[in-house]
Amino acid sequence: MSGNVVIVGYGMAGSRLAAELHARDGDRKVTVLGAEPHRAYNRIMLSTLLAGKIGEPDVELAEVAGQGTDVRTGIAAVAVDRAAREVRTDDGDRISYDHLVLATGSRAVVPPLPGLDPADLPERVVPFRTLADCRRILAAAEGARSALVLGGGLLGLEAARGLAARGLDVGVVHPLPYLMERQLDPAGAAVLAGTLAGLGVTTHLAVAATGVTATGNQIRLDLADGRSLTADLLVISCGVRPETALAAAAGLAVQRGVVVDDRLRTSDPHISAIGDCAQHDGAVSGLVAPAWAQARVVAQLVTGEDPAARYRPRPVVTRLKAAGVDLAAMGDPTGGPGEELTFTDPARGTYARLRIHDERLTAAILLGDNPSVGTVVQLFDRGGPVPADRRALLLGRSLGATAAAPAQSPALMPDAATVCQCNDVSKGALVGCWRAGARTVDDVVASTRAGTGCGGCREAVAGIVGWLSEVDSVEVTG
Repeated sequence: MSGNVVIVGYGMAGSRLAAELHARDGDRKVTVLGAEPHRAYNRIMLSTLLAGKIGEPDVELAEVAGQGTDVRTGIAAVAVDRAAREVRTDDGDRISYDHLVLATGSRAVVPPLPGLDPADLPERVVPFRTLADCRRILAAAEGARSALVLGGGLLGLEAARGLAARGLDVGVVHPLPYLMERQLDPAGAAVLAGTLAGLGVTTHLAVAATGVTATGNQIRLDLADGRSLTADLLVISCGVRPETALAAAAGLAVQRGVVVDDRLRTSDPHISAIGDCAQHDGAVSGLVAPAWAQARVVAQLVTGEDPAARYRPRPVVTRLKAAGVDLAAMGDPTGGPGEELTFTDPARGTYARLRIHDERLTAAILLGDNPSVGTVVQLFDRGGPVPADRRALLLGRSLGATAAAPAQSPALMPDAATVCQCNDVSKGALVGCWRAGARTVDDVVASTRAGTGCGGCREAVAGIVGWLSEVDSVEVTG
């Protein structure tokens, strides 16, 4: 399919779409506009960068410029003329399109507190969303002894743990009674709070912030219970909001996000939306795996590779990426039909909860070292029947090798088992890559993209590559 494709946004969704289009045959011109001044990067790994475990080059995504792809960083789209099918940029250019894809992402929410002006934040008050934010936090953390994080959700806790790993005394302020309320239940969150306390992160729960005061190098955070906390740095992690201003100004249907159908088309058939800014079936995702799946569907449709391609959301698995904390959560933690199994060992930082309905796993929380986490994720993701011995899932006992409950040994893991949730890479795909000549973890990752999302599967990928290197021939079970 020929024509001009313009992608607005050079984040994880936009850069993936550019790569998907680049990999497909066809005579087309692709223009990517990125408001940030640098190349695309893996936003999920910013907390690891904050912790000092990796450097900036490690968060960069593969460059896709060249061969029909024009990537313009530091250039923002300011208007869309749907009648003329043009995008106007902040440098005065007008770029025509046959198909436009909005991948504008989301922006950090700055709460309306006295002392916080989103357009002019104090030097030592920083949201945690972008690479520029991460740089500012790292600069402020130099020589600092303490930090506060406003927000006890997933990203806030990753930021808190990253700063604690740098030796700062860290406090997390959260207005709700327990941490990560979207993914956890009160019992699991209590165990998590205990684990974080042992890692240098104190939590202040069920108390709202009422104001911020910046004085010299100190930040004071006033709380609704009358207390005031002071620190050298305040990180704001109060959620994100889809960036929809460009779409709304163009007259597209916008609710929480830019409304799209199963083809990821907006109310204008010549415009698609993917990633954090897109609202599909009433939901806004904000996670990398759905964004990358959406990019693949749009690429298939725009290039004509698969005119029948449709986006179908898959069950979401949330992983907390923080050194010393192993957490996987999936499904609705608030309750539902079926049997409930729980195990708690606060002294060891272990909590497990499973919900099973009609012999299928509908929700799970696994905190701490649990050997069955891979099996539980597979059962939840694929909807396979759970084993008769529920304790095997709950406590991590060996399950043996079945299609419904793949064993931990790579030799016995079914071919269909998903190793990388972000990129939907199966064990069979890794084996096929090995057979095609890849011989190192980096080679396999480069070929399949496994491990390039949240990074949580890198150990599993390395284990499979290690197993493959030890055998002369591979028989993949199915």
